[in-house]
Amino acid sequence: MQKPSKLAVCLLASVLFSAPLMAAEKAFVTVNGVAVPNSLANLLIAEKKAQGMQDSPELATTVREEIIRRALLVEQAKKAKLDKTPLVAAQMEAARQNALIGAYLQEYVNKNPVTEAQMKKRYEDLKTRFGDTEYKLRHILVASENEAAGIIAEIKQGSKFEDLVKKSIDPSAKNTNGDLGWNSPSNFVKPFGDALTKLKKGEYTETPVRSEYGYHVIWLDDTRPLSFPAFDEVKPRLEQQIQTQGISKVVEELRAKAKVQ
Repeated sequence: MQKPSKLAVCLLASVLFSAPLMAAEKAFVTVNGVAVPNSLANLLIAEKKAQGMQDSPELATTVREEIIRRALLVEQAKKAKLDKTPLVAAQMEAARQNALIGAYLQEYVNKNPVTEAQMKKRYEDLKTRFGDTEYKLRHILVASENEAAGIIAEIKQGSKFEDLVKKSIDPSAKNTNGDLGWNSPSNFVKPFGDALTKLKKGEYTETPVRSEYGYHVIWLDDTRPLSFPAFDEVKPRLEQQIQTQGISKVVEELRAKAKVQ
């Protein structure tokens, strides 16, 4: 038998630990005088269906037996006053908060549906941002401008980039030899991306490129046309990104107004 999610178990416990909840709601089952509401049974049934179980009388029976067994265990836990311990109380409160937050966010999504126009605008913005070219590059990162200038001088004198990359302070340089693979300039901080687009295949930056991370020497290995996915392919991701952005804005506004002591 598949186990219910941790959240479902916590919600079940919170219902059975607490005072009579949703008293007006019809009971799915009553165990030793404690009524378990239909809504909780429906939650567990929906969860199991999402896991691949077929909707059937057998599924309802399985959920019923599961709820009965758990109700009996919760009853014993209450007798042992485990619901009064700080850890269990905190877990139950966290489950309650998760349920409320989930309901609030779902209500926000329902009331603020993402339009086709919003998705198309974001799609075009992304196409503009990423451009039509990808760049295959390597780089060396050092702490000072003088160090970067010295590395550039060594390259001009015939030193191999592969040898000089050992001086890089980029943590990944040891494993990648400074190779950053194929990328769009928009994936990098602006000074880095701007310098990259000025290079031609086989060229390197002849002056140090300063960023918030230090000073870079960039070597361009190759370029190729960027194949951007079709709008219909990325619509679900665009919708999710816009929803996430909207939710983040709501949270930021609430945080700005909150009185926190």
